[in-house]
Amino acid sequence: MLVFPLLPPLIRRPAGRASALARVVCGAACLVLSALPGASAATAPSTAAPVAASAPSAAAPAPRVLRYAFPTAETGFDPAQISDLYSRTIAAHIFEAPLTYDYLARPARLRPQTAAALPEASADFRTWTFRLRPGIYFADDPAFGGRRRELVAEDYVYSIKRLYDPRWKSPTLGLLEGSRILGLSELRQQAIQGQRPFDYDAPVEGLRVLDRYTFQLRLAEPAPRIHYYFADGAMLGAVAREVVEHYGDEIMAHPVGTGPFLLAQWRRSSRIVLARNPGFREERFDAEPPADDPVSQAIAQRLRGRRLPLLDRVEVSIVEESQPRLLGFLNAEHDLLDRLPPELSPPILPHGQLAPHLQKKGVQLERVAGVDITYAYFGMENPVVGGYGPAQVALRRAIALAYDAQAERQQMRKGQMLPAQSIVPPGVSGFQAGLRTEMSQQDLPRALALLDLYGFADRDGDGWRERPDGGPLHIEFSSQTDQISRQQQELWKKAFDALGLQATFRIAKWPEQLKASRAGKLMMWSVSWSAATPDGAYFLDLMYGPNKGQANHARFDLPEYNRLYRQQSSLPDGPQREAVILQMKKLGVAYMPYKVVGHRMINDLMHPWVIGYRRHPFLRENWRYVDVDPEAQARAGVAR
Repeated sequence: MLVFPLLPPLIRRPAGRASALARVVCGAACLVLSALPGASAATAPSTAAPVAASAPSAAAPAPRVLRYAFPTAETGFDPAQISDLYSRTIAAHIFEAPLTYDYLARPARLRPQTAAALPEASADFRTWTFRLRPGIYFADDPAFGGRRRELVAEDYVYSIKRLYDPRWKSPTLGLLEGSRILGLSELRQQAIQGQRPFDYDAPVEGLRVLDRYTFQLRLAEPAPRIHYYFADGAMLGAVAREVVEHYGDEIMAHPVGTGPFLLAQWRRSSRIVLARNPGFREERFDAEPPADDPVSQAIAQRLRGRRLPLLDRVEVSIVEESQPRLLGFLNAEHDLLDRLPPELSPPILPHGQLAPHLQKKGVQLERVAGVDITYAYFGMENPVVGGYGPAQVALRRAIALAYDAQAERQQMRKGQMLPAQSIVPPGVSGFQAGLRTEMSQQDLPRALALLDLYGFADRDGDGWRERPDGGPLHIEFSSQTDQISRQQQELWKKAFDALGLQATFRIAKWPEQLKASRAGKLMMWSVSWSAATPDGAYFLDLMYGPNKGQANHARFDLPEYNRLYRQQSSLPDGPQREAVILQMKKLGVAYMPYKVVGHRMINDLMHPWVIGYRRHPFLRENWRYVDVDPEAQARAGVAR
């Protein structure tokens, strides 16, 4: 059953949301944060820890709780089944991969997590050996029958195999399948063809347990960067077989990992609570910040040596609308605002700087260029916008050229976005700063000429174009109900109208759209894709044919692109690989399965009692490194 949230009062004094927002957007003179005392105890669900009405006694120290909101609902927490950012963010704090990233090092640097050291790679990058640290345990769960369950190499072997099991329909399978772990694809095909269920106990040449704490990959092709995937707990975090067999199809709601947090409460699409894992091993804060980054240096000095996780609990609400999410932060109902909504940024970040009235309150700003893309895709198997013939390509390119991407970047997102030239963003391998393509252009005359040239004409005089064969031409664009989606719909409607293309918008909740998109049922949809590794191939995956229904929601499948994809995947980083990636990006522009609009600027806001927060370009499990100071909250009059 879906439980939807009742939004708590946003301002303590009697005022409606509209008037409260007006006070926010009027600027520094409003002193919005004068209402900072926070939410009342009545806003807390009855199942959560009670909110203290007064300062706790010395014998009962106040819990260290981080509260903030997701703008989009989660789908679940099973690494084999999830791909959306918000589900993956939760899962990454519960499950642990063998590797992780140094929290403060820039550029990003891998380090061992459950592994004893970085993996050993053969000279040809076809064999990778991972050795684990003994004495790491899963969180207690009834599935273990009351015994303490140690993490062993077999758990990672099992977790990798689950991605190949067709039962789970893993959306991330393609990330590994391109490396061709010897024998696993064949085992998967046997299950798909109905010869027998997926056999987890069958020996696989390319995935072997060497001893209790060591496992090895053997690949058909060189894979110089495959180890990056083993730093993603939301994809390759260890899952215990007993847990999966115990919960079966309910596994999305029962995540059990070795990480610092466990799932304490979940009201679907409403509220997620993580609690400190009491059985988490002893781990201390240890990071190596750049010498020229004083903020990270100060964090490292303050937190070095403290036992992780620093927090007792993380409470996440789902607040889809931008205004309530911002007001929730300004009223100290949330400690952190993850990604300031760009449409609300002008009064908060005038001239790119934090507003003076917020600075006086000690609010902190973390501003970074996101390693991501925002795009609209065309369903390449859709009979209206899909296909590879000249007329079909012309239709997609005309729609892309008619869309006012600059208006989205400057007006809708208030300048908090950089223009995109291809599907690969800055901050990963394969990005070329000097590249210029029509991806970032708006050219309505050229768009109209393309449609005229290829026979898309208004033959019956109703004001709308038909297909070259005279058949009806109707565009269906999928979207959501939130404010920024509504603004985006207006921009796309202007583009369709300018081209004489009849269009409607299919509105649904994010999880519903995601499910339909994976099944190939959407004609067009606008979403974002964020980096999980420093490798640009994570974005090239979006157009690789075998990834259809996984990362490749457009279901683009071009033989030449697929050939180049396989070529670059086996090449080491360097000029030769960069040249191949450039060819791939140009094919993406030419065939236009994705209209990439831009790369977002990310502005995170924190109250002064939040300690140690730094946004990492690839690391999702950063909550173990963040602290909340209850004494500072008390001084600010925030009751929790």
